[in-house]
Amino acid sequence: MQNNNSTALLVLDMQENLLQRLEGSEKLIDNVSKAIQYARENTIPVIYAVVGFKKGLPEINIHNKTFGNLASMLEKTRMEDFMTIVPQLAPVENEPVVIKKRFSAFVGSDLEVIVRSQQIKHLVMCGVVTSGVILSTALEAADKDYQLTILSDGCQDQQLDVHQMLMEKILPRHAVIQTCEEWIKG
Repeated sequence: MQNNNSTALLVLDMQENLLQRLEGSEKLIDNVSKAIQYARENTIPVIYAVVGFKKGLPEINIHNKTFGNLASMLEKTRMEDFMTIVPQLAPVENEPVVIKKRFSAFVGSDLEVIVRSQQIKHLVMCGVVTSGVILSTALEAADKDYQLTILSDGCQDQQLDVHQMLMEKILPRHAVIQTCEEWIKG
């Protein structure tokens, strides 16, 4: 049984720009929407993280294999547009949105300050992509001694086999893996 006073739902990188690149993201959005609704109805804080950069992308090192390749694509993109969360999952008043600079939601953001100030000990995670923000945030959160739950059908990757391998082989070492429905039913 989770203690709602020490649990938070992390909604990670559910940005329009990122989701439009994932096939079949409608089901994912529906699942995450139900998890958000459940959290709100049960006074579980919902905290969002998006990836974003300052004008001119000074946070991106060209030698970073992933983000260095994104720099040329992002240099003509308005960051406000890039960081827009899909409307069906948009935060409501007083739900924090942190801006991160790498895969992990902790890197370059104030996530840890927010979580610690609210005395959160259990992080329930959903978002895209599984091999990026979910994996990196889960590993860092585990190293920081947070209790973790990952909503398997609230996450997605470009490659289904990578998602499955992470959910079945890697992430269970660090987190409880549940579907959104299993988490909601408790």
